[in-house]
Amino acid sequence: MAVERYNPREVEPRWQAKWNEADIFTTDNNDPRDKYYVLEMFPYPSGRIHMGHVRNYAMGDVVARYKRARGFNVLHPMGWDAFGMPAENAAMQNKTHPKAWTYENIATMRKQLKSLGLSLDWSREFATCDVEYYHRQQHLFLDFLEKGLIYRKKSKVNWDPVDQTVLANEQVIEGRGWRSGALVEQRELTQWFFKITDFAQDLLESLDTLDQWPEKVRLMQKNWIGRSEGLTLRWEVVSDAAAGEFKEVTVYTTRPDTLFGASFLAIAADHPLALHIAQSNPEVAAFADECRKTGTSLAALETAEKKGMDTGIKVRHPLDPDWELPVYVANFVLMDYGTGAIFGCPAGDQRDLDFARKYGLPVTPVVMPADADASTFEIGDEAFTDDGVMINSRFLNGMTTEAAFEEIASRLEAEMFNGSPRAERKVNYRLRDWGISRQRYWGCPIPVIHCEDCGIVPVPKQDLPVQLPDDVTFDKPGNPLDRHPTWRQVSCPHCGKNALRETDTMDTFVDSSWYFARFTAPWADAPTEPEAANGWLPVDQYIGGIEHAILHLLYSRFFTRAMKETGHVNLKEPFKGLFTQGMVVHETYRLGSGMNGQWIAPADIRIEENDGTRRAFLLSSNEEVTIGSIEKMSKSKKNVVDPDDILASYGSDTARFFVLSDSPPDRDVIWTESGVEGSHRFVQRLWRLIGEAAPHLSEIAANPASEGEALAVSQAAHKTLKAVGEDFDKLAFNKAVARIYELLNALAAPLTKVAEGKADEAYVAAVRDASCILVQIIAPIMPHLAEECWNLIGTGGLVAKAAWPQFDTALVVESEITLPVQINGKKRGELTIARDAHQNEVEAAVLALDFVQNALDGQQPKKIVVVPKRIVNVVV
Repeated sequence: MAVERYNPREVEPRWQAKWNEADIFTTDNNDPRDKYYVLEMFPYPSGRIHMGHVRNYAMGDVVARYKRARGFNVLHPMGWDAFGMPAENAAMQNKTHPKAWTYENIATMRKQLKSLGLSLDWSREFATCDVEYYHRQQHLFLDFLEKGLIYRKKSKVNWDPVDQTVLANEQVIEGRGWRSGALVEQRELTQWFFKITDFAQDLLESLDTLDQWPEKVRLMQKNWIGRSEGLTLRWEVVSDAAAGEFKEVTVYTTRPDTLFGASFLAIAADHPLALHIAQSNPEVAAFADECRKTGTSLAALETAEKKGMDTGIKVRHPLDPDWELPVYVANFVLMDYGTGAIFGCPAGDQRDLDFARKYGLPVTPVVMPADADASTFEIGDEAFTDDGVMINSRFLNGMTTEAAFEEIASRLEAEMFNGSPRAERKVNYRLRDWGISRQRYWGCPIPVIHCEDCGIVPVPKQDLPVQLPDDVTFDKPGNPLDRHPTWRQVSCPHCGKNALRETDTMDTFVDSSWYFARFTAPWADAPTEPEAANGWLPVDQYIGGIEHAILHLLYSRFFTRAMKETGHVNLKEPFKGLFTQGMVVHETYRLGSGMNGQWIAPADIRIEENDGTRRAFLLSSNEEVTIGSIEKMSKSKKNVVDPDDILASYGSDTARFFVLSDSPPDRDVIWTESGVEGSHRFVQRLWRLIGEAAPHLSEIAANPASEGEALAVSQAAHKTLKAVGEDFDKLAFNKAVARIYELLNALAAPLTKVAEGKADEAYVAAVRDASCILVQIIAPIMPHLAEECWNLIGTGGLVAKAAWPQFDTALVVESEITLPVQINGKKRGELTIARDAHQNEVEAAVLALDFVQNALDGQQPKKIVVVPKRIVNVVV
């Protein structure tokens, strides 16, 4: 029979309503089945979802639906990372309140996400700006403070002059603020810090246990933690009036083996010696001020031009009292890394080499490759940074770098200088403590009170939450909490005198560092219900962007450890499996030539293709538009596709199917109109084939064939079922989609035969079994279409509640095998033969092959070597 076209606008809301009525996605913590926690990184409520959201949440939804069908009690929640500067900036621009702007955006995006048919437990939904959530975050802060995991100090900070707030080192990207893009400056402020460095070694070592994380993410974290083994080494200051009371400078080095290649010392602008010199040297003072205008992150320093100022002070080489080196103030040395002082070996460090060339300092090669000639080895424009053999290093000459390290370390540890050993072995880390103070309103208030008599006093837990006031203004720069007429005023909990609340709020990365634990029991009065948290965590499958490899993931790992220390969870690692998906990208279009051309949105053009040539034209005027490069979808370049437009035209199943089908999930997917149309044609074809055969399929029970004409149908279905399950387990969604295409192609003729009434009962039973398998394997990807087909063929109930089908092992066994055939060791072709064929049968079949006969040219082979089920080699 003919069936109407599949209409997603009618079908999808109907099945979403039925899922809601059945309440099948609400998770019960007391369900006795094995638990499986799948979580996508929760979104920031910017206003509307984008295609990247569609891809991210479609991936998580496939996993959730598949694991639910496999019998797991699945937790798949949703929430909102809702605090942050964009809301405050929007308040200033649009004269609205951050709270109103945020919750309006949440309502819009919630509606959009629900239209995708995601199997989410919406009963656990929260936003980090909900008072109920940040109340418990303040509780955690007080627990961490009591445990000694939080402290306050004055320090150099990265200051974003546009957003007017402090940024963590990790939030400075190439010297600029991660949100505003403004050049970051250094300022000295009193800040609150989390002691993430207390866990540096554990955070590093535990990376080896995360075998379900991408190796690139583990490497990024390893490099960020930056463990190094070296020496602290004291250099004697040559008597100089400018140095005052300073008799020595201590440096930290990981390469003491290169000491004979030293040509200068460099100290940070805020090193005590630099500060002392600046008091009487205006040039050094001015240079130090210039250094403070750059960010404090190592990444910012690595990209900045290397600059220095000679202080005029010299130090003696620790291995030669007659050798004096100049001391520079340098912009690439940080006071809070190591000792704030380094020695420069230009031959062994590219940064030092660039610096030495710039300031005319000596460059002495001290390490060369093992196969080089010491008499001719030189350093050109590139330093030699590898291990090798020592040269130009006196008593170290000929040693390996490892042996030289030990020799130098042993000598200097044993040498006394000013009453103590000149050197000491030390482990150092790049990782710095996490500064969380932010000078903004729209964030979680830090729950402490400042009393003139009692000092810093934690807010008693019974007085939590410290709630943000709603009556604030954004007509002036800076933090509205500082100028609120009453909110700051409070009585000291200790002495009862007038005191002031802390007006800094927490870095929004704090909010996202524990939300996954809160989802396990969002109704709990404490931050967690430990039994629930320990039962669900770690998250079995976490999905999100690679851009969070350091910031969010490292902070979450720290936070979980801190919550363990304070009794809220009993584990250290929050995420068992991690998957980092690629982006959704699109062509760009410009009206006009060059960099000044106007960006044009995809919705405003039409594409013409003739003889392989593609041209774009404006819909409004028919003017030709230049087709540009394929780039990440962005509002600035207008190469954005609105998910609502796609859903209105094609439905959510088509969108989900396309974003999962076009490329491996860890790579970018190129959004094309033709690709989406292809996915939609597949949807319509599947619907038509199932629909036309449904009257016959619904009349008979499913039963796979074991012989006869229908055997091929059952084999195709059961082999696909087995393979797709394995693909879903590996998150290989694109491979699963390819197999679904193949199965529908294999079933097209059998379904047509059934629809035409030309099949016997056994054949129809086999096709029904295969059709049920097809519907169930598409269900995690295209759940609405699956429900409609499931209903059409009369299976009863919801496919969303159906158990995952079991493949018949007899139907998935490969009866044939393909063997590569070599002639004199070179592959010349292949042989397909029964898997259990005897060696004599294999030899006879090989000799019958045309290319083997041609090679033998009527002669007998000298030998036939058969490696069972692997390869055949004919020696002629």
